[in-house]
Amino acid sequence: MFTCGIICCQVRATQIFQQLLYAEPGFRRASEVHLRLALMFKVLKQYDNSLKHFKLTLADSNPCISSQAEIKLHIAHLYEIQGKSKQAKEAYEQFIQGDNLTPTLKAAALRHLGWLYYTVSQLADKNVRENLAIQHLKASVDIDSSNGQAWYLLGRCFSGVGRVHDAFDAYRQSIDKSEANADTWCSIGVLYQQQNQPMDALQAYICAVQLDKSHTAAWADLGVLYETCNQPNDALTCYLNATRNSESNSNLAAKIKFLQQNLANMPLQHFPNKNQTLPSIEEAWRLPIPAELTSRQGNTGPAAVPGRGPGTGAQDSDSLYGDDKKKRLKAMKRPSTEPLEMPPPHPPATLSQHQLHMMQRMVSNQANLNPTQQTLLRQLQEQHMLSQQFKQQSSTLSSQGRVGQQCGPNPPSSSLSPLNFGGLPGLNTSATIQPGPFLNPLETSPSKLDEKFQFSPQDIAMAEDVLAEIAGKGSSSLSTSPKLGIPSSEGGSCPSSTPLSVDNLLQGSKDHNGGSMNLNNSGGIQGRITPSGQGRVTPSSTSVHSSSPQGSTRGDGESNCDEDDDELAKDSKYNKEIFTVAATKELGLVLKRSSADASLLQKETRPAVVSLDINMSGSKIIELSKGQGLIHPSLSSILGEDHPPPHPPCAPSPPLPKDSLNPPTPSVYLDNKKDAFSIQLQQFCHQQPVVVIRGIAGALKLDLGLFSTKSLVEANPDHPVEVRTQKQQAPDENFDNNGKRLWYCDSTRGVTTVAKYAQYQASSFQESLREEQEKSKGVVKDSDSDSNSSLTSKRRKFKTIKFGTNVDLSDEKKWRVQLHELTKLPSFARVVSGNNMLSHVGHSILGMNTVQLYMKVPGSRTPGHQENNNFCSVNINIGPGDCEWFSVPEQYWGVIQDMCERNGVNYLHGSWWPILEDLYEEDVPVYRFIQKPGDLVWIGPGTVHWVQAIGWCNNIAWNVGPLTYRQYILGVERYEYNKLQSYKSIVPMITLSWNLAQNVGFSDPKLYNAIKTTLMRSLRQVRMTLDFVEDLKKEVKWHGRTSDEPAHYCEECEIEVFNILFVTECDGQFLVHCQDCARKASPTLNNFVVLNQYTLDELIQIYDRFKIHTPHQGHQHSIFGMGMYS
Repeated sequence: MFTCGIICCQVRATQIFQQLLYAEPGFRRASEVHLRLALMFKVLKQYDNSLKHFKLTLADSNPCISSQAEIKLHIAHLYEIQGKSKQAKEAYEQFIQGDNLTPTLKAAALRHLGWLYYTVSQLADKNVRENLAIQHLKASVDIDSSNGQAWYLLGRCFSGVGRVHDAFDAYRQSIDKSEANADTWCSIGVLYQQQNQPMDALQAYICAVQLDKSHTAAWADLGVLYETCNQPNDALTCYLNATRNSESNSNLAAKIKFLQQNLANMPLQHFPNKNQTLPSIEEAWRLPIPAELTSRQGNTGPAAVPGRGPGTGAQDSDSLYGDDKKKRLKAMKRPSTEPLEMPPPHPPATLSQHQLHMMQRMVSNQANLNPTQQTLLRQLQEQHMLSQQFKQQSSTLSSQGRVGQQCGPNPPSSSLSPLNFGGLPGLNTSATIQPGPFLNPLETSPSKLDEKFQFSPQDIAMAEDVLAEIAGKGSSSLSTSPKLGIPSSEGGSCPSSTPLSVDNLLQGSKDHNGGSMNLNNSGGIQGRITPSGQGRVTPSSTSVHSSSPQGSTRGDGESNCDEDDDELAKDSKYNKEIFTVAATKELGLVLKRSSADASLLQKETRPAVVSLDINMSGSKIIELSKGQGLIHPSLSSILGEDHPPPHPPCAPSPPLPKDSLNPPTPSVYLDNKKDAFSIQLQQFCHQQPVVVIRGIAGALKLDLGLFSTKSLVEANPDHPVEVRTQKQQAPDENFDNNGKRLWYCDSTRGVTTVAKYAQYQASSFQESLREEQEKSKGVVKDSDSDSNSSLTSKRRKFKTIKFGTNVDLSDEKKWRVQLHELTKLPSFARVVSGNNMLSHVGHSILGMNTVQLYMKVPGSRTPGHQENNNFCSVNINIGPGDCEWFSVPEQYWGVIQDMCERNGVNYLHGSWWPILEDLYEEDVPVYRFIQKPGDLVWIGPGTVHWVQAIGWCNNIAWNVGPLTYRQYILGVERYEYNKLQSYKSIVPMITLSWNLAQNVGFSDPKLYNAIKTTLMRSLRQVRMTLDFVEDLKKEVKWHGRTSDEPAHYCEECEIEVFNILFVTECDGQFLVHCQDCARKASPTLNNFVVLNQYTLDELIQIYDRFKIHTPHQGHQHSIFGMGMYS
């Protein structure tokens, strides 16, 4: 499974690695898996996921391919690219003060910290920041003077403080270290332009855009240069190029609009060629200096330089700088007139024997070749000539003892972070740069990952063993791109010039979509594996021995293990069973656990899992489970070991007809209290994905005024309010500033108070009234969206709004009157009720079994989501305005999850607003309705929904858990899916299950069996955990549990920890860990204290007493601090 994750494409690899950690949390190379996941999530811009996996890597004491220092530097960089500047600064400073740092890492941290000071105004006053930035960047180049990016950033800082000479020196150093850098040449152009040397600036900008034709800042700065030289046609061309490859900013859009409107009406004689200060953009593009720069390829000889035309500013240069600077600055202006150190060239590909034979035949028949064949012949001859020249050059260098430095491909760059920015006053063309030895997730594709962080030598060796085995079997085939030289499904052979290796496979995976890997013997990979992640995977399976996660499985069943695996295999405690990698339509590659088959294994395997049954007594379960913890250390899934890893469901089949994709929303109109308390209403709500109960406030005479903004201010004006800053848009639209539709919902977080938000809410209403009055008088405000320009008509000017969310009303002392009013609701919709699962958790879960309030202005959005652990929710609109709701049945959440991933936003962590047209195309039904003041919206278990206010209003909401099988099983499935995704489940389903068994009697056999099964597996896990602790001869100390004590979660992986707590002390705080994280941190549990909250006898007693009840049977008092609710 581990090897499959290594050789798969990025998206598929994340799925495989997550399944591996889910099925085997104690995997001995888990630290490496977490590291790979962290790096991949960083590239995918899922920074929270990335940070979590980096921290899990740090918490693991097992060896890893990256050092702890490198991982800490990645974490600091994550804070930086997330905009958490203060956290990034503290992380970098703490890192620099560490011991045993390599010079490269320390220089990288200093470089990042220096640029952070220079760019983030919140860190200090400007003068202080500039001095600190220069200080840290100087320290960086002192440690590692070979890093061109550090010199470049230092030049930027010198330029910003007006130290022109020092800036030129730093830029020159940057060019010497890394010549092919468009950012450096762009900044040199800015510097020349500031010194009134337009021709020199032009040449520098041309160098930049020829090195990087999509360099927005260079094109924009070049446009400004042409505009200041009164050449608007050329300026317009540059501005259009600047907007072609990136989002245009308002300054550029305004310039383009102005030039387009005025140039169309301006006679050409106003811009005669004779009066041009600079060559036109077409002429400048053909100048030999920039052209030669991009094609030198290691040529160290000087090039001819054309004479300088008038107006170049040479006299200004001579007057500004003394004679001691002339030659150096002249060299800066003519970059190709003196040899610069170039990185070693890539070796050209050598022609295969087949290609050589073809070339010889074409030469002998050259007169009869058609144009296409002649072109092919020229290409073959050129390639052959280059390869021969390279061989001669390599042999020469080898004789001089430098072959190791000059031959072979370039090593990975120490920095992959593009620095796209300009620097001209008044023109915002800069972008945040990410200096350092990191991947810039905002700019870099997954294929640019540093191989150091992708594949260790051991990984390459493992996968090469797999490929070598495949190549050696006549019945197998590996079909991929012909350029890889790998045998195709049609029986082609591998050319000698392209050996069958993992490097070639990985190199080619991005160039083809039809790759497949088949291994038709037992224990082999069968079916198609599409590296691009786009092809359908045919159902198949692979057997991989977990005792040899690195080795390939041979046809005879013998596992190719390394020495460590052999050592583990000798110990009966660590004998592994077989995992089956099954290719499924809905999930791709999934991991299934099965018992070891003696016919497939020659090594000893660990025994199969002891089969348990819910009809067994608790003591029998404990007896059978004793000792299993030493054989099967990771069986924590409450779905069962035979259950595949949880995954999103496929779309229901057959799809609905198009005319059924906008169904009417189930609605109920209440006239009196009797209707509100009827069992029919409860049953109707439990059967529907969403229900609107209209008029319930009037029928029950609820005083909703208690939740009005005025009442809230009077009750608790300083109560905290979480604020989300958003863009006001129509409910069925979601655009960015450039008019592009997208799923990502922009929403930034802040904090205020009830009184302050009330003031904002009132002022927003008054402002809207003024606008309405102005419209009635015929006054219309201008906006960018009113323009009829072809470029700016797509741009939209959105109003920024603030949404007050997650106002906690759980404090019964502060909100006693408000909370008492909600007891008028029917029991199935109350916050606290005996038939509400969440009332049996045993502690408060804010926003779920407590009330939260939302304060809104028009446009306030609650992005798409499912409720935590798929529980139901109740939402009442206080008014006075309306809300618009969109909801999708639970069965379609897998489709929406897939659409989120395709649109670059994480389903669980991200903020997304679905495009209705996209849902329509995927045959997803959407309920759309208006919630008026006094209406209650019931959201069924797992229903996907998103909401927007279309007026000024407040809402109150909470979650409920009906005592139904569907609600419980959906909660358990999401609990396990959250584990797979490393996402915290705020509903502790194991603790909840034990409390339900103690507090509630069940007559539904399906629900009873589901809860009993959870208790059985939980009881077994407690015994297995004790096996592990007792084997280490670690004392288990009694701790007990206090009333209302919250459930415990692992400090590292955030899964629920039940009963047996592994505790460490850190900075005066006691931190709880799960068994797997504790074992990774210290295999012998040094510095851990093991605490016990319940005795085995207590748990056995609860388990044995949990029976199917008839309605008249009573309940025992709960040892978990929960009694029966009335």
